Amino acid sequence: MTLTVALPKGRLGKTSWEYLFDPMPYPFDDRKLTFENDAYKVLWVKPSDVLTYVEAGIADCGITGLDTLNELNPQVYRIKALPYGMCQLVVAGPKKVSESAGATLKVATKYPNLARKYFKENGQKIQLIPLQGSVELAPIVGLSDVIVDIVETGSTLKANDLEVKKTIMTSHAMMVANPAKHRLKFNEIQTLLENIRKEP
Repeated sequence: MTLTVALPKGRLGKTSWEYLFDPMPYPFDDRKLTFENDAYKVLWVKPSDVLTYVEAGIADCGITGLDTLNELNPQVYRIKALPYGMCQLVVAGPKKVSESAGATLKVATKYPNLARKYFKENGQKIQLIPLQGSVELAPIVGLSDVIVDIVETGSTLKANDLEVKKTIMTSHAMMVANPAKHRLKFNEIQTLLENIRKEP
């Protein structure tokens, strides 16, 4: 029975391929969106769409970041934490800005749910500014006081004179499955898990 796996475009997807399917050559480019052999069908989709395909049952399972999983909280089964894709979800801003209670803080982010939850738990009033592009620009031009975003090395923050104020969570790659498909294709998913390499 063929197992359909949704992988995110970009570095996380390429690393996932190395962990899951090495030594098969990486088959994707900017135009090719699917790969199929006797055992697997792999869908190459936008990172934000992986969970949509899995939740709908189009993909049996997929790889996403824990940050995206916690932000969207879809109806999927969390199968396994994977040892790559490490990064932090942080509050960051100019050095002169204090992330403290008091006045309403303007927060730009791609993670409105996680940002809202974090600041509510810390008693901070915020004005949320949802963005999809480079959120680092927002405090530079005065659109926001701070941002909530994913940081891997911190080099982009440093290049734009921003600094980490607080770390909200540590993220990593996660394998998830559609609940019904997990029951139907349990053996196939277990076989895929057994193939995961400890190092890419």
